[in-house]
Amino acid sequence: MSKTILVIGTFDTKDAELGYLIGKIKGQGGNVLTMDVSVLGDTAQPIDITKHEVAASAGETIDSLIALGEEGEAFEKMSAGAAATTLRLYKEGRIDGMICLGGTMGTDLALDCAQALPIGVPKYIVSTVAGSPLICAERMAADVQFILWAGGLYGLNPLCKSSLSQAAGAVLGAAEAVEPPAFDRPVIGMTSLGSSCLKYMKRLHPELSKRGYDVAVFHTTGMGGMAFERLAADGAFACVMDFSLQELVNVLHASLVSAGADRLTGAGRSGTPQMVAPGASDILDLAGWQEIPARFTDRPFHQHNRLIKNVAFNAGERAVLADAIVERLAGATGPTEYFLPLHGIEEWDKPGEPAHDPEGLAAFIAASKSAANGRVQMTELHCHINDTAFCDAVLAKLDAWVAEGIVPSGVRA
Repeated sequence: MSKTILVIGTFDTKDAELGYLIGKIKGQGGNVLTMDVSVLGDTAQPIDITKHEVAASAGETIDSLIALGEEGEAFEKMSAGAAATTLRLYKEGRIDGMICLGGTMGTDLALDCAQALPIGVPKYIVSTVAGSPLICAERMAADVQFILWAGGLYGLNPLCKSSLSQAAGAVLGAAEAVEPPAFDRPVIGMTSLGSSCLKYMKRLHPELSKRGYDVAVFHTTGMGGMAFERLAADGAFACVMDFSLQELVNVLHASLVSAGADRLTGAGRSGTPQMVAPGASDILDLAGWQEIPARFTDRPFHQHNRLIKNVAFNAGERAVLADAIVERLAGATGPTEYFLPLHGIEEWDKPGEPAHDPEGLAAFIAASKSAANGRVQMTELHCHINDTAFCDAVLAKLDAWVAEGIVPSGVRA
């Protein structure tokens, strides 16, 4: 059965480009449903979902939007209507995926439409600002795909056609090939910073699988944490094991390597049982091309690769971080266990390694104990986060939570 793709755009100004994209999708055997999100102009071709319907989904009319006299405000309301319409069309079984074209305005709207759809539904954005720091982490759906719209500002040309034809193949191919998450087994959401800095997942993953759980491990380098937080907030996980908090460091110090301002809050908002540990929270990530801020030039520095580099924190900064972690955990609405490994929190802080800093670790531990007192359930572990003893403590807590009915068993009765 042919798949149907929702094509979203301003058909008053991008009729030729959208028409070309539609032709490419249909030429591959796909079906198309069109949605116009323009405000001022009229379309030259019939549209399945008109701008008037989109505006009505936001409780507005096109005339009321025009009367606002402010393009940005009007388009923000159209974005709300477009997102609501996109979700409705999916729930009605009328679409199998979406694609939207745009510059900054169209991309802004497309991000809302993509967020409206569940994970596993193909969602593509062809944008003149794909990959730009203008697009913050918290605006991105967990599985959205971007394609840079090269030469796509105004009118068709060979470069523009190349981008659009690839996009047509990508979205239709995804709709035909996608295997949406079935969630046949309870899923545990886990975070880690690779597998050399933090190693616990190598032991935990097989043990959790034996217990009947699927394990989704998220790489905490910005986009991974963003996806993790979004899913945790949606209640997608039976339990959260958030053991890599490096992105929270980045948020607090305004790094571009960000998972968004709501890091370490998603599970707490949804009431999902969560285990937390401060893995890799002693370093700050910076984009590889960035200059190191002056206040960090006296620190140990590591160029991980051309994309990312790190600087270390001092004792005072780590104490402040300890308070921030507890503050966020204290607001959780579900069971929360904070594991504090007293012998270290990442592979490179061991004796003889470049991030070894006993003074900084001691300050962090002292501040963590003080902040958690009476506010967060904390378990002190006389081990390093990469030791077997850490994993044993985590598994013991999970087994206890299962026995108490806090976390669903992975073993079917």
